[in-house]
Amino acid sequence: MNSTVDTASLKALDRAHHLHPFTDFHDYAHGDGRIFSRAEGVFIYDSDGNGMLDGMSGLWCCNLGYSQDRIKQAVFDQMQQLPYYNNFFNCSNQPAVELAAELTSVAPEGFDHVFFTNSGSEANDTNIRLVHRYYDLLGKPEKKLIISRKNAYHGSTVAAASLGGMQAMHEQAIGLNYVHHINQPHWFENAEPGEDEDSFGLRIARELEAKIDELGEARVAAFIAEPVQGAGGVIIPPDTYWPELQRICNERDILLIADEVICGFGRTGQWWGSQTYGMQPDLITFAKAVTNGYMPLGGVLVSNKMTDVLMASGGEFAHGLTYSGHPASCAAGLATLAILKEQNIVENAAEHLAPYFQDQLATLKDHPIVGQVRGRGCFAAIELVRDKESRERLAQDSGGAVFCRDTANNLGLMVRQTGNAMIMAPPLICEHSHIDYLMEKLTAALDATAQHYKVG
Repeated sequence: MNSTVDTASLKALDRAHHLHPFTDFHDYAHGDGRIFSRAEGVFIYDSDGNGMLDGMSGLWCCNLGYSQDRIKQAVFDQMQQLPYYNNFFNCSNQPAVELAAELTSVAPEGFDHVFFTNSGSEANDTNIRLVHRYYDLLGKPEKKLIISRKNAYHGSTVAAASLGGMQAMHEQAIGLNYVHHINQPHWFENAEPGEDEDSFGLRIARELEAKIDELGEARVAAFIAEPVQGAGGVIIPPDTYWPELQRICNERDILLIADEVICGFGRTGQWWGSQTYGMQPDLITFAKAVTNGYMPLGGVLVSNKMTDVLMASGGEFAHGLTYSGHPASCAAGLATLAILKEQNIVENAAEHLAPYFQDQLATLKDHPIVGQVRGRGCFAAIELVRDKESRERLAQDSGGAVFCRDTANNLGLMVRQTGNAMIMAPPLICEHSHIDYLMEKLTAALDATAQHYKVG
């Protein structure tokens, strides 16, 4: 620790004053957490010196790990020159200008403009504003409805949480009445008996068509989805799913929003998840890995199809944020993109790391409590069950996965639990030895969980 304050005192202060995100305040106030004090490479260390392999890349964002001095130096240098100025009122700054250009250079074809925000949540709020403005300018003000998916995560502001489809969030927030939801492409959870993945993918995709018919095509503006649902449990769509959704959006004059906050910058094997799945989005949400998590930054890549309309006539786009295009955050983004490009991080991860990672995880499919192993690129999920045939779960309220997660954490592996699944997204700079370490700790956690629940 870089302080004379001991761990017990820090934890007491934390419980007394710090309200954590996505946390049971009552339980945490009477429980025990972790204080992280430093990180190096792909390992994080708590205030007692215990090291953990970060199998989640922070929150899906530290794709390059924690020791990228080039990014840190870029932020420091920018703070010396111009620590802040806003981008309102026809103003800009050099890092914002240069990062916008760099982002369009790695974007799919047809994206030449960027709107900066501070986070993915705010970027998805921005998408709503852009979509409504676009159709207003086209003389179609009735097109206001947006369709999303159940169990989707698109952020935590009121608007972004409304776009998402997580029940717990909807119960605690007033949802926007112009957002509607269809089922997610989760074959393991939602397939009918005997239904194969390809048939399931087509059936679930066609729910979008049915929803459009129900609401009225003249009123539906956009469909938003992650190429792969990350926080929802690393839901890998069947191969038939995205081509069918793309057909529906194209035929029905529906804008497609690809939320790439997690999938972007190499996680699925290409720069963008939409490229991995052959999508043709009109808007791309980004955040997280754009600065390797070192500084807050998000934004929207806006297609030329939309900017041609948005820029064709006058009138202010009445939306913005104090820190949009913050110079220090954009400096971090420039350094991050430079590393990704110069070191061929995305390509090397796809060619060397991802196949090894997925092959090793596949060896767990015969474990007595593993019902499914699924993954794409450098992230994956393992569904936990008591019985493989019936898919009965280990315990109520996802208790088995929570036990497995806690065990893995205590063994020195940071992974997460979502529902009854263990999810992981290791940094793209991991070596095979890091994956071996991950497998060792994860297998030990699975074994301990099976023993605890008396399975096998």
